[in-house]
Amino acid sequence: QVQLVESGGGLVQPGGSLRLSCATSGSIFAIHVMGWYRQAPGKQRELVATITNRGTTNYADSVKGRFTISRDNTKNTVYLQMNSLKSEDTAVYYCNADIWTIGRDAPGNYWGQGTQVTVSS
Repeated sequence: QVQLVESGGGLVQPGGSLRLSCATSGSIFAIHVMGWYRQAPGKQRELVATITNRGTTNYADSVKGRFTISRDNTKNTVYLQMNSLKSEDTAVYYCNADIWTIGRDAPGNYWGQGTQVTVSS
C-alpha cells in the first residue's frame, strides 16, 4: 500500500509564499515522475508542475517564474515552493506520483488527499 501525504497549505496574503511538501510511504521500489496539481472551486484539476527522478521539471505557464518544484529522492518527498502568490492560486493542491511498488512489474499512479491553499488579504 502506498500513501502520499501533503502538508504546508494554509492562508497567505497576496505576494506571500508557501512551501508544500508531499511525503510518500509504503512498499516503494522506485518513483519516476512526481508532481503537483490543483483544483479551484468550479474548475477542473490542472497541472501545476512535475519533476522526474533525474530532475527534469515542467511547469504550467501560469506559475513559471513563481513556483519551484524539487524532490529529495532519499526521502521520496516532493516539494513545491510558491512565491509571489496571487488570489488565482487559491485551490486544493494535490500531490501525484508514478510509483513502482515491490513485487509489481508496472508503475501505479497515486494521489494524495490534497491540501488547501488560500491566497487572500
